[in-house]
Amino acid sequence: MRIAVTGSIATDHLMVFPGRFADQLLPGQLAHLSLSFLVDRLEIRRGGVAANVAYGLGGFGLSPLLVGAVGADFAEYEVWLKEHGVDTAGVRVCPELQTARFLCVSDQDANQIAAFYAGAMARARDIDLAPLLTGPEPPGLVLVSPDDPPAMLRHTAACRAAGTAFAADPSQQLARLDGEQARALTRGATWLFTNEYEAALLEERTGRSHEEVLASTGTWITTLGARGVRLERHGQRPLVVPAVTAAAPADPTGAGDAFRAGFLAAVSHGAPLQAAARLGNALAATALAAVGSQSYDTDPAALAALVEQTYGAAALAPLAPLLGGRP
Repeated sequence: MRIAVTGSIATDHLMVFPGRFADQLLPGQLAHLSLSFLVDRLEIRRGGVAANVAYGLGGFGLSPLLVGAVGADFAEYEVWLKEHGVDTAGVRVCPELQTARFLCVSDQDANQIAAFYAGAMARARDIDLAPLLTGPEPPGLVLVSPDDPPAMLRHTAACRAAGTAFAADPSQQLARLDGEQARALTRGATWLFTNEYEAALLEERTGRSHEEVLASTGTWITTLGARGVRLERHGQRPLVVPAVTAAAPADPTGAGDAFRAGFLAAVSHGAPLQAAARLGNALAATALAAVGSQSYDTDPAALAALVEQTYGAAALAPLAPLLGGRP
């Protein structure tokens, strides 16, 4: 199954603060907050949620279709993505603008403070997904990830009109959405991705209970950090899949995107939910061990070893189309 990934394409400026953010916050002064952190390291990396997920899918040889808006500075980035198996035919170049920028500071506990400059991403609302959904090689699934909010709404509506399955991943953009928009983005999604905080925020934004949100979607996938991931379907008991323990984390940026890539790669090959979550966890652990969202290798043997080490040899069987069996 071919997957289209819509959303942000950006350059990441990643910084590391050697202390803890919490130690710098004075409870009585939070209304007058003014802080500057002296960082030890700066890494400038390729990023953006859609590009990160597409990079992971490309590593499995799935030739994902990337859809988003970029600026005049995208040429080198585009070459990189194509070299890693990403189809950039759905990317719109806005020559008068710059590609989006993500600026992030992480502390020693992997907490993050970040800012995002939209740049050309604001033009994503002008992209019409309909021709891609009805073309000669239409995707079987569209991931609608964080993007210009009107673009996210437009892409979701296009999927419904075409009868194309879609996955909703509103994540960082939940803060920009009102209740009606949040409900429109998630209603009827085959897959709904959030982390724990976003799950609570989604309920607040939509004005719906956890069960009501579940009833309006297919499967709700909630990443739980070091505890793994929770899979939920309406009327069924939740399934929690433990995380993969790997090397010491080097950079949390992009781990959630890697999980999504691994999970969607597995379900595109017909793997059951638990197996898909296990592969997602393994790819997330691999991404955590690298600095930057697109610095890890999608090595089938290494991923198979991680899956077997954490979940046992039997866990490899449903992932054989992607990992090739035992390492």
